[in-house]
Amino acid sequence: MSRTEAGASVSGSGTPTDLYAEGAQGNAYYARVARSEPCVMELVSKLAKEPWTDRPSSVHPVLGAVARTVHDYSSRAGRRALLPLAPSFLATAQAGFESSARLVALCVSAALTSPDPDCITKDERGRLAGAQETALYLLASRPADRRPGGFARWWLPMLDHLNLSESFYRGFVATEHAAEAVAVTARASGGDSDVRLRRLLKQCLATV
Repeated sequence: MSRTEAGASVSGSGTPTDLYAEGAQGNAYYARVARSEPCVMELVSKLAKEPWTDRPSSVHPVLGAVARTVHDYSSRAGRRALLPLAPSFLATAQAGFESSARLVALCVSAALTSPDPDCITKDERGRLAGAQETALYLLASRPADRRPGGFARWWLPMLDHLNLSESFYRGFVATEHAAEAVAVTARASGGDSDVRLRRLLKQCLATV
């Protein structure tokens, strides 16, 4: 259901925070949202005039994965604070290894420099290190004297032959790497997760 169908126009002076306030008061605009407050990605889908979804096609899939994970690990107040960022996500979808790798590298760096590193398990450190190695390898334009980290050393050359490696990384691998890094950042934030997660999301928006 669009806001027009619910009795209000999408255009005008309404800000994302205003739209949230209307939803919190029972406006039909948010009637189909199962959670107590909408994910910023769902708001983006309406601003982009797409079907209601938390995976709008106009948003870079890795950036979308970061936003959803930030939402899930934020407090209710933290989730409200994300909504004014919604317009910045519009028209960020783009192909290419660089944007995906930059987002992964940024999120992994945030996780590994969290104030409570003891919260990060050995397995998580291993996966984050592999994710970072692969991202840096891709950002360096895949130098011949280096190999990607983790499982990418097998799937990347194999999918290259099918011309599927970039889309596979952008749509599946990088989204998982970034989401795990955000989850680790939230857990190792030392009690300051809302501020750290929102700052990380804004940094990610600035890279695409």
